[in-house]
Order: sequence, then structure tokens, then C-alpha cells
Amino acid sequence: MPAASLKLFREYQSFPQGRNGFKVGMKLEGVDPEHPSRFCVLTVAEVQGYRMRLHFDGYPECYDFWANADSSDIHPVGWCEKTSHKLLPPKGFKEGEFNWTSYLKNCKAQAAPKSLFKTLSSPVTPSGFRLGMKLEAVDKKNPSMVCVATITDMVENRLLIHFDNWDESYDYWCETSSPYIRPVGYCQETGTPLTTPPGHRDSKAFSWEKYLEETNSQAAPARAFKLRPPHGFQVNTKLEAVDRRNPILIRVATITDRDNHRVKIHFDGWDHHYDFWVDADSPDIHPVGWCDETGHALQVPLGAEDAEGAVGQACPTPGCQGIGHVRGPRYGTHYTLVGCPYSDVNLSRENLLQDRLSGERPSPGSILQKARRLETPGPLQGAREASQGDSSQSRKSAPDSEKWCQSSIHTPSEQSEDSRERGWGEEDSSAAIKATPKTLGCSHAYIKFQLVKQESNGKGPDLDLQQALHQSIFMPSLASNPSHRLHLFWEQHCRLLPEVSGLTAKQVAKWTVEEVVGFIQRLPGCKEQASVFREEQIDGEAFLLLKQNDIVKILSIKLGPALKIYNAILMFKSAEDN
Repeated sequence: MPAASLKLFREYQSFPQGRNGFKVGMKLEGVDPEHPSRFCVLTVAEVQGYRMRLHFDGYPECYDFWANADSSDIHPVGWCEKTSHKLLPPKGFKEGEFNWTSYLKNCKAQAAPKSLFKTLSSPVTPSGFRLGMKLEAVDKKNPSMVCVATITDMVENRLLIHFDNWDESYDYWCETSSPYIRPVGYCQETGTPLTTPPGHRDSKAFSWEKYLEETNSQAAPARAFKLRPPHGFQVNTKLEAVDRRNPILIRVATITDRDNHRVKIHFDGWDHHYDFWVDADSPDIHPVGWCDETGHALQVPLGAEDAEGAVGQACPTPGCQGIGHVRGPRYGTHYTLVGCPYSDVNLSRENLLQDRLSGERPSPGSILQKARRLETPGPLQGAREASQGDSSQSRKSAPDSEKWCQSSIHTPSEQSEDSRERGWGEEDSSAAIKATPKTLGCSHAYIKFQLVKQESNGKGPDLDLQQALHQSIFMPSLASNPSHRLHLFWEQHCRLLPEVSGLTAKQVAKWTVEEVVGFIQRLPGCKEQASVFREEQIDGEAFLLLKQNDIVKILSIKLGPALKIYNAILMFKSAEDN
């Protein structure tokens, strides 16, 4: 099959003019992909060729994301102040107290040089769009829907689209020529259903004229919309594409389907149920040879050559070499189905990683509201297929809940797996009680540490046990004399679960399956659950990787025993660190 023609790729998708000059530890400002209206303090955590992994200062590594060095979503230190954008500071800073100069000094960090950031080669021409103007826009997370929307920000030739009365997680940036935005009245002219703002009092008889008057706003002028022509990518041509389930990787890919503005990506040698739709202008697709040119590793098709050079350990999923992890970049490898991004259990599992800014699970009401939005019929073909990969990212904002956070950044080789489990709101105890900061983060004292709010409904002794265990693990790092308090709390913890006393993660990692089974049998109230660990062949190393959701949902263990087992794992890891 031929390679996709180079001329079809946008400038930022094609071969870059220079090298990636960003270095690990450099600090910058940038857009949060999950909250596109928010500009945040970021640190370069890893560099791979022309790509880099960016870390939100003060937050766990599970929220890190990958970007190209010429991304339009990243900016130099001071850009927000210069352009009158609000900068969201690292976790723990109060409104107005963050200052870049003192922050860089306290962190002993370097601001990324301004010369590294992309500048537009041509000046921005006036587009006719203005802040606050209304339009009709496709919801990219649910692409069958066209909704009432507002322009809430403008940067160079890009617009931030916000859906009226919906939370910011649905917002997105697009160019003025995007096929996803249309003038007011487009739906009426084309017979397309228009999704009105939730809670609007007259949704069935929606009138743009009345709505513009009610909201004291203007419609974006029709002349401003200059729809770009359909892309020229052809089916059965080759390219290189970022693996969205495991974004540290770029794979050899084939275009298997197309519409006017999207292509369907298939990774060569993989089953078609891993295929996904992506916008033709996505920064995650590149011409053949891009990895070689930029110095990025390229994952060859399954069966093309022997996998002797695999970085990770053997994974049961066919074709997976154990690289990456379903819970993000903090843990670099896996060798069980529980951690595999491609295992059936994780493919069908909705991404309920807690919202970085709210830290709470969606309320039942917000889930129903989201479900109704997904079910609304619409005219766009391929919408249901496209939304499978994206709708899982949708979530409603909840009130802020303070969390433990750590400012230091670790490479995957240094890490134990991140334990901020989906929907549980916990972090690895080792993250909370390490006294020595890593080189990339600020000092332990400089980033303010705050207490986890426990979700407790007061039912039964197991939740009280969980609270006591959490206190015994996490409270020491808030104490004025951590080492003394740690000893006292540890004694309390060992009384709650005496079976773990004297054991460390290093010792547990060497356990056989039968030794794990024997340990589970000795935990109070867990004897019946021990057989599950034998059936699943969980040895010491795999045992230490388990998280609460794995134990409850995948191993089908009841909540009470699961809490004891998981907290035993936390204690092993904490004993290792101390």
C-alpha cells in the first residue's frame, strides 16, 4: 500500500523544521486538554523525539499528557499575564498568591526559553468573529449533536467553543475554518436538529432571535465562516499515528475509512476493534518517516519482526509488549491484563479517572444528564462510532475536593504504579509520605499538602477501618515532627492489620502465588477470598500492582475485604519508603 501523500498533511503534522529544544524540568504554561478553557502551570516530564510529556505542577502523574514541541496549546512563562488570560496555579496556591519569579526560584527550575515556542508564520487576519458571539457547533464528544454555542476565547486564529449551559469539559479549540462550527440558522436551513441549552424554558420552540435578545448577545456573522475544503486522504494509504490508548507510542497505521473531515485509523497487525476515527487535522497523525526524522521510536506492525527488543515484560494480550499502563504514564510497563491498555476488561471500561480539578465522582444526576445527551439522535454519519473513543472523556464538574498531591515528577522507570484509582480518590501512600523531593519538583514544603476528604456514608465498620487506615498512613506528612508521628500512627495501623507488621514491598514482591494466598487467608474476614488470587495466578509482584477498583470490580471481591487487602498493599509500600 502507498504512503499517504506528504502534501495532504498540515504544517504541524509534517516534518518539523528544527529539533525539539525542550528539556526535562523546564516550566511553561499551557491548555489542560480535559478543561480547554484553563491555562495551567506545566513542567516537561519526558522528551521523546519531537514530543514531550507535560505534567501539571502539584498534581499526580496520572493526569500528564503528551504534546508536540510545536503545539499551539503551550506558551512561555508569562504568556497568560501578557495576554490577560487567567493562569491556574499549582495545587495548594490561593487565588492571587502565585508568582512565577519566586516559584521558579523556590523550585530551582528553568522557564522554557521563548524561542522554543511556535509562532505563526503569517499574521492573523481579522476573521469577523468576536468574543461572546453565538453560533451552532458540533459537540466533538458526541458528534451526532449540533448545539447552541458561544465563542468564549480567541487566541491568534483559533476560537474556544463553549456550549451554553454545559460545563467546560465539552469546550474545544478550533480554527476559524473548522467544519465543526456553523452560523446561526444553519440547522434550520438544513433540517438538522439543534440541541438547545439544558434548562432553557422553551426548548421545543427555540427561537434564535429571542435567545439572542435574552442573552444580550450577537450572532457570529455568516461571512466569517469560511469552511475549509474536505481533506484528500485516501483509504488504504499508510501513515504514522499516536496510539490514543497508550499515547507514549506511535504505530504504523493504515487509513481504512474516511469522511469529509475525518479518517479512520487502523494499527497494522492489530484487531479492527482497536480502530478509531480522528480528525484529519489532528496533531497526532504524521507522514511515513516522521518518527525516523524526529528521533521517536516507531512501533512496527505485529508480526513484522520479532519482539525481542520489547521494553516491557510479557503481557497476556496478543501483540502487547508490556509498554505503558492503563493508568497513565506514572508506571511505564505492565505484565497483567489488569494494567494492559488493550485488554478486553479495559477496552470496555469507561474512563472514570477523577476529574483533576474536582476530585469527586460524577453525581447520579450528572450521569443521567450526560446519558440523555449521548442518546439524542442526529444526522451525522459515523457519529456513534466516533463518540466511542471520546464520550468516555465527558464528565460534569463537581465541587472542589482537596486531595493529596505531589509536586515531583518521576520517569516511568522510577515509578511504582499510580494509585489514584478511578472513582476512589486515593493516591499511593508512598507519594504522600516521601520526605525527599525528586529533582524535577519543588521542595516538599513549598507545594502545600492537603488532606483527602473521605467519601464515607457511615455504613458499617469497614469504612471506619478505611478512615483509620488512611489517617495512619497519610497524617504523618502534615505533622510538625513527621518521623515521631509516623511511628505512633504506624503502631496504630499495625494493630488494625497486624498481619502486615514487619513486611515491606521488596519482600512481598518475591512472594509466590501460594504465599500471596496464604497472606490473604490470614487477613481478618478475607479467608474466603484467597482462592480468587490462586485462580488468577497473582504472585507478589502482581499483588502490589492491584488497586481498589481492580480488587472490587475485576476480582469481584466485596468492599469490606477489598479495603483490608488494598490497605495492606499501601502499608507494604509505605514501609518500604520509610
